[in-house]
Amino acid sequence: MSTLTKQNLFEGFLENSYADFTQVREEGKNSFLSQGLPTLKTEEYKFTAITKKLEQSISELKAAKPFAVSEDDVKAAIPSGFDGTVLVFANGHLLEDQCINVEGLDFSKLSDKSETALGSIAKVEKDPFVALNQASFDQGIHISIPKKEIVEKAILLLSFYKANEGQVIQPRVWIEAGDFAEVSFISQSVNLSDSSYFVNKVVEIKGGLNSQIRYYSLQNEGSNAIEVCNTETNLLQDSRFSSVTISLSGDMVRNNLNLNLLGSNSEGNMYGIYLLNGKAHVDNHTNVDHTIPHAESNELYKGILADHSRGVFNGKIFVRQDAQKTNAFQQNNNILLSEDAIVNTKPQLEIWADDVKCSHGCTTGQLDEEALFYLQARGIDKVQAKGLLLYAFAGEVLEHIQNDSFKTYVTELVQERLGSKF
Repeated sequence: MSTLTKQNLFEGFLENSYADFTQVREEGKNSFLSQGLPTLKTEEYKFTAITKKLEQSISELKAAKPFAVSEDDVKAAIPSGFDGTVLVFANGHLLEDQCINVEGLDFSKLSDKSETALGSIAKVEKDPFVALNQASFDQGIHISIPKKEIVEKAILLLSFYKANEGQVIQPRVWIEAGDFAEVSFISQSVNLSDSSYFVNKVVEIKGGLNSQIRYYSLQNEGSNAIEVCNTETNLLQDSRFSSVTISLSGDMVRNNLNLNLLGSNSEGNMYGIYLLNGKAHVDNHTNVDHTIPHAESNELYKGILADHSRGVFNGKIFVRQDAQKTNAFQQNNNILLSEDAIVNTKPQLEIWADDVKCSHGCTTGQLDEEALFYLQARGIDKVQAKGLLLYAFAGEVLEHIQNDSFKTYVTELVQERLGSKF
């Protein structure tokens, strides 16, 4: 297979013309061409050689087209017992005829809107892949939760991916929750292809005054999939945001999760678990920006790595000079099950205020042999004992999922992976 070089990678792809968002797309294109693709000399990507991976895996860049998804495929993918709204996508395109329980939900294709705040939260200058998406995403979706509306049942964003070798899928999601609104989202991907393809996703979330937003993401890609996901959230006064990111597979996955606390008494909670085997590579970069006094953030990411897998965690907490009375906590813990598994972890604090409570830390180790022996001494075989200990380690993150059907579904996936399911 011939490979593309850094010089021409995406150049021809960006020549595609779109009738909508002309100015926005031009800004994205110019920013991407100015930044270029990241290399290992790029500080934010020093442990994740995604450009090299793209060069090796992609021979000809084309946008992946939508495809038909059967009703049976949709039903099979929905977690058992889930009865909320389901929005179905095929390669980033909304399949309106397959959506379920959409009555009363205000949503539309981004391509149907003449005006939008697209790009106002996820800035193109922050990351070249945000710029690439803004320049060349195909359709996208806009979801709006009105002021004071309480959406009691979660909204499932069910994305099916099926692409030929070297194709690009670029989902774009804009979510806005009005003042005093409450809503939960579940982002779940279903892989239907063994080819090497590239998912470049951008999610922008805006939380109004006293809003509550929960966003759960399950990444269970094919072993040849390359994915970059940029999620950025703005929170105003008294608002709450909680995210849980579960990464189970993929060739190379990069998650950029940015949280901007823009109002007093706002709160952000970011949790993640990555279970890696084979040669999977998952990189979680998080950024919490405290700009206003009296705000709080909590962050916990855990990783279990086996075989030749590699995990990266880089968490940044910024406390601006005016952000007095800030509480910010961050922790990253990892277990290595193989001598060949690697984890690079870098928790960071940058504090310009003096009246704050902040902490960060990381641990990397192996399974507790004494605890393993204790369980075996009580009649539990070694495989199940190991699985139980690993699940106890991972389960702390899963406890933050408040949707029962999705929590059960993810728990079963994790238990099956760890061998703790009886």
